[in-house]
Amino acid sequence: MRLIPALTALLVTAVLYLAVFERDRLIEFARGTSAGDTAVAAQPDAVAADAGGDTAETTMPAADSMAASDAGNVADTLEDAVAVEEKLVRVVVRRSVAQEIDNAVVLRGQTQADRQVEVRSETTARVVSAPLRKGSFVETGDVLCRLDPGTREATLNEAQARLREARARVPEAEARLQEAHARVEEARINDNAARKLSQGGFASETRVAASQAAMRAAEASVESARTGLETAQSGIQSAQAAVAAAEAEIDRLTIRAPFAGLLESDTAELGSLMQPGALCATVIQLNPIKIVGYVPETEVHRVSTGAIAGAQLANGAQARGEVIFLSRSADPQTRTFLVEIEAPNPDLAIRDGQTAEILISARGAQAHFLPQSALTLNNDGQLGVRIVEQGDRVAFNPVSLLRDTVQGVWVAGLPDTADVIVTGQDFVTEGVRVAATYTEATQ
Repeated sequence: MRLIPALTALLVTAVLYLAVFERDRLIEFARGTSAGDTAVAAQPDAVAADAGGDTAETTMPAADSMAASDAGNVADTLEDAVAVEEKLVRVVVRRSVAQEIDNAVVLRGQTQADRQVEVRSETTARVVSAPLRKGSFVETGDVLCRLDPGTREATLNEAQARLREARARVPEAEARLQEAHARVEEARINDNAARKLSQGGFASETRVAASQAAMRAAEASVESARTGLETAQSGIQSAQAAVAAAEAEIDRLTIRAPFAGLLESDTAELGSLMQPGALCATVIQLNPIKIVGYVPETEVHRVSTGAIAGAQLANGAQARGEVIFLSRSADPQTRTFLVEIEAPNPDLAIRDGQTAEILISARGAQAHFLPQSALTLNNDGQLGVRIVEQGDRVAFNPVSLLRDTVQGVWVAGLPDTADVIVTGQDFVTEGVRVAATYTEATQ
């Protein structure tokens, strides 16, 4: 039973001898490059076997197990010796598998009123209505400013009287036209009779000439009567235009809200003189609310109208809607494209001009979840990660950042399965061999 410790001592002595005095040959043996040295390296094992003799054949199974364990320790010692000789850098590697994630286009933008208008006066008059205060809610058609009518009612009455007078002239002009047509017909009959009598010698040429002159005079009277009728009809149209102008002027005295919304400013004060273009009030509509942002040209192909979008405001409030507009023309300064999102705002909690972080849904993408510390830069300043390829060689793989979270980052650009260096990537370069220790992913 004392044979096992003796064999172990001999085996350890042989290993120490080889590691100290036969270092170069041991390294060649580990690399498998010299068959001659292999036989030399194996000689201590043969000596150990001869020393055992027949006694080794009678060793119990437990002794064989101890010898196998010692042999494994020796193999580990040889492997460590090789690693020390080649000066391999130890790194921590994570085997990452691509996952499909819901992708989104992230923008910075702001809220904007769906509609905003400055209601201004179209005429000159004094305000005779009490002002409405800013912040008040108004419905479509509510009176914002009422102006003094002055003499506009009298002007309207005068225009209406002229219209009635012009309409009364039309029947008289039509009667004159009919009378002129009758005279033409009478003159034509007289002219025909004079011609026939003149041909039979019963009438003189003077009578024929007189009948022709009468017919021409009758035709002229027809033209005059027609002109009189057209003048009467023109008078009607002119009078109608005057009436319409007077009515429109009176309508301008009442300034109404064009749509339902909030007053952003006080209406004009009582007694103030309004001139054409003077501001009566500013009305904004906040339901629905618009959220506007600018999409970079590298992401615009991922955005489409009708896409679901959400926004988070600086105060933590959230809104959800859809894309209603995507510009086809880029801003010449920033090379970005305007995008508008419409979201419901029934309680008017979202105000105009608030900063918002916008997320627009897009097609899913294959991505890897890695710790932020795994990201590094190559010599050209390109963002990426270092991975371990076949032969434990290091390679640099560029990546693009898709999403940043507290736990890590989602990146694209890696193969479906990649051995990513998560610790020690800044101490190795492309092409070098490393001693990799694998760790499990946390997500």
